[in-house]
Amino acid sequence: MQVDWQPDCSIEHLRLRAQTLANIRRFFANRSVIEVETPLLGQSIGTDPQLEFFTTQYFLPPSQQNLFLQTSPEFAMKRLLAAGSGSIYQICKSFRNGEVGRFHNPEFTMLEWYRVGFDLRQLMDEIADLIGKLFAGKLSGDTESLSYQEVFLRFTGLDALDFHYENYCAYSMANNLPEAVSICGYDHATWLDFLFSHKVQPHLGAHNLSMVYGYPACQSSLARVNKYDARVVERVELFINGIELGNGYYELLNADEQSQRFDNEIAIRQQKNLPSVNKDWRLISALESGLPDCSGVAIGIDRLLMLLSNSSSIKEVLSFSVSRA
Repeated sequence: MQVDWQPDCSIEHLRLRAQTLANIRRFFANRSVIEVETPLLGQSIGTDPQLEFFTTQYFLPPSQQNLFLQTSPEFAMKRLLAAGSGSIYQICKSFRNGEVGRFHNPEFTMLEWYRVGFDLRQLMDEIADLIGKLFAGKLSGDTESLSYQEVFLRFTGLDALDFHYENYCAYSMANNLPEAVSICGYDHATWLDFLFSHKVQPHLGAHNLSMVYGYPACQSSLARVNKYDARVVERVELFINGIELGNGYYELLNADEQSQRFDNEIAIRQQKNLPSVNKDWRLISALESGLPDCSGVAIGIDRLLMLLSNSSSIKEVLSFSVSRA
């Protein structure tokens, strides 16, 4: 039987991937940030209701156990930080179920790093340094840093930190997005995600790196709350040519607050009839023992390669996408 066995990407793009990974490793080696590996198969998984995951059965007769392919190495890397690793980075595979398309493959490559002693601004400076080296001569503009509130107001006229359902509904109806009302309901975070992706993100990073920081507290993830404004969390996202590249935090250190956030997300999963999960007690215990003051960020390598190679689809930079795996 004849089948199409050829790779999705060109050999030129294989070489680009290899060179990019070598450049990333050189960048961190020069800064004495050590490379680590953590399990891709874990006993726990994140609680984020926006992410679906893969499960598998681990058989050790006479017992069996559910294990999870990790959506991110974040929790395990934080356990290393709490154990005294110092600043670390990792290049690894991550897995997210149900995600496929121009910018998505269920199995993808992630760069994640944590800098002990860095606040969010210092991390943003390092991100700009890395992107500058990887994209040398390919970006025409200077790196820009914009607050979420500022950029949301610029492109929608709405205040991201002050949610008024009627105003958001009126905007969506006036801008040919009537479906937003039924999709988002009265949930502020869902409104922000929907409007940001449709009306803000396409304008970000036109031939330059754009970093949006100061996310609304309803989109807190694992970031700490801003000490001057409780409506804002210390989170940053990265964009080039309207493509989201990464997500970073000034990391939350408080174990009780993190446990409560997990509980809130688990409750949302139950309300939406999503697969049930348990909070990662090993991460909570690591936070209780003391996570050092640090900032961290995760960047999608495949999307990075799309931009470096001017590719229109993630398939063009993968050896084998899920349809040919």
